[in-house]
Parts: sequence; C-alpha cells; structure tokens
Amino acid sequence: MTSFVLPHEVHGNGAHKVFAVHGWFADRAAYAAVLPDLDRAAFTYALVDLRGYGAAKDAAGAFGTAEAAADLVELADRLGWGRFSVLGHSMGGTVAQRLLALAPRRLRRIVGVSPVPASGLRMPAEQWELFADAAHKPENRRAIIDITTGGRAPATWLDRMVARSLACSDTKAFRTWLDSWAGEDFHTQVTGSTVPALAVTGALDPALTAVLLRETWLRWYPQGSLLELPSAGHYAMDEAPLDLIRAVEDFLHADDADAGHEGDRGAASAAGPMAATVDGPEGSRA
Repeated sequence: MTSFVLPHEVHGNGAHKVFAVHGWFADRAAYAAVLPDLDRAAFTYALVDLRGYGAAKDAAGAFGTAEAAADLVELADRLGWGRFSVLGHSMGGTVAQRLLALAPRRLRRIVGVSPVPASGLRMPAEQWELFADAAHKPENRRAIIDITTGGRAPATWLDRMVARSLACSDTKAFRTWLDSWAGEDFHTQVTGSTVPALAVTGALDPALTAVLLRETWLRWYPQGSLLELPSAGHYAMDEAPLDLIRAVEDFLHADDADAGHEGDRGAASAAGPMAATVDGPEGSRA
C-alpha cells in the first residue's frame, strides 16, 4: 500500500458502500447540498478530496484520473470495502470510469453526474483557452459555471461557486487536471463493461449533453442508462438536489434488489416524475 490516503469523510452505516468524487471546480464540499437527505441507513458514503483539492490541496501527484482511480482502490482497501459503487461529478465521472477500467470486479454500480466521457472532451481553440486560463483567471471560472448552468443562475451563487473553487484547489493541480480529464482517451478500456452505469445530465448544460452521452456512455456500456433532469445544468447537486438524490439512490437500490436484499425497492422508478428522458436498459421505468 502507498503512504498517501485520500482525505475523506464518511456518512451513514449502510451495507452498500459508495464513493462520491467531486469535479474540477470543487472539493468534497461539492456534495454539501445533498448530504442532509441521503439514505444513511442503506448506504455508507465516503466523500473524498482528490489530490490538489481540499485537505489534499498540497499533496504531490500527477493530478490525473488514473492516479485518482488507484487512490480510490487504496482507500477502499484501508476502509475494508471489498465491493462498492462510485458516484462522480463531471471530472469525477471520468475518475469513476477509470476506476471501472482498473477494478471492474470490485464495482457494483457507477453513476456519473454530467460525466466527462472516457474519450475526453475535445474543445475548439477558443474554448480550450477559456478553460486553460481558468486556472489563474477567476472571471473564466465564473463564465464557465454561468454557461454550463444555462446563464440563469443568480450572480451571488456564481460568485460563491468561484470563491469556493479558488479556495479549495491548487492552481497548478487545477490546470494539470484539465489535461487529464479533457485530453485523455481510455474508452477502449471500458467499452463493453457490464457494470450497471447511470449517467445523469442536466437539460440546461450545453457541454455534457444527453446527445453526447448517448453517443458515448450508452454506446460503451451495455448496462448503461441515461437520465436528463429538466431543471438542472451542470451542477445538479446544487440546482436539483432532491431530484438527483432520488435518481441516484433508486439506481443504487436496484443493485440491492437484484441481490435479493431489498425486496422490490429497486423496482421503483430510477427517475421519478422529475426525469425528462431516460434511455438505456432501465429506461422503460420513466
């Protein structure tokens, strides 16, 4: 085992273990809005800080998705988690897919919330400059958050999100992470995986769209499904927390039902009335 342990906090004492992995603009506080209403009896959630963020802000590392996946396996071993699920937002969704490539037999289910595809995210030169310069330009971070939430979020919220992002991330690590999640293509390592995989996207997000995820996520994962939240953009945890919790936990509960532990709980709708569309093997439940 390595000497580095991802900083983390554990919530709940349920039998179904779940890692929650943040995205590019936040540390584990990305999940603050959903924490009060998680099902802590059914699940045990471990919220982590990736290298370069939060309590790991000063940690050395390569600051990439492959390293993060290895860090999660290390943490699972230390926690005594044999099998577990993983929930990842945006960049964290790419980390979840790296984990699928690294330790597929240990994963019960994966959930990506506006997940960057395992093929990366190619951008026109002007857009790449906007993202690359966001490491040292707060105004770029604000513009990215505003655009990916449909340009409708309150100014105070945008300012708070930018301030949180600046405070919780190391500038060098933040920039290096971009090269990994946007530039690396490892989709051939996960294509065909039969681990159930749910992608949740927001209808107001012009970047990680349902169209893009149908062309990637649903093509690669035979047990993949896609859910679109009409009232959310890129930050469903903040924009539609209750809708997101219901979608994610119903999907995770389905694994318990398949194993015969939760009766017909998993047969409940993985989307509920909030879903605009659901595609994939479990999509008929919409």
